[in-house]
Amino acid sequence: MPTKNRKQRVREVLSHRQPDLRIVLEDITNTHNASAVARTCDAAGILYLDIIYTSPEPFPINESISTKAEKWLHFNHFSSTEECFLSLKKKKYKIASTHLGPDALPYTSIDYTQPIALVFGNEKKGVSDQALELSDYLIKIPMFGMVQSLNLSVSAGIILYHACQERIKKGWYDKSRLNEKAFKKFWNEWLGIK
Repeated sequence: MPTKNRKQRVREVLSHRQPDLRIVLEDITNTHNASAVARTCDAAGILYLDIIYTSPEPFPINESISTKAEKWLHFNHFSSTEECFLSLKKKKYKIASTHLGPDALPYTSIDYTQPIALVFGNEKKGVSDQALELSDYLIKIPMFGMVQSLNLSVSAGIILYHACQERIKKGWYDKSRLNEKAFKKFWNEWLGIK
């Protein structure tokens, strides 16, 4: 039976979750990166982590890196980019994919208070051509050194926390943004209530 303190902590954390700010990982293969992104998502109040994963191997999560943050996230698995993006667009999400090309906007130039999914691609290749075509925005973190990009989990953290700051200014972490049905569903799941 969950303690009073545990219930209070679950209520507090659920009340900060941002159901319309999502992270999408497209064909991530590095266990360290995937696990670090999951940990950052939990810390930032993300509820949904969408996974596009075409490999027959299980999606890589290392609990020693994630500190079991995946327990507090809801994973949606997709076998293709098109399937994932069409699902998001049907739910009225804008899609912002990270990209190093000259047509990408600085990550600070878009509105993160709209329903939005932030897409991060494969560690070696970035997001797919299909993701680029289907995205509403292409965004990048400016680089001033010899290397062209940051580590995936660092990039996710920088952009995600910028999005959090915009939402904090709107007061969106001050009260629950989950509807009653969703709150109850996750409350029961997180506390192991059947």
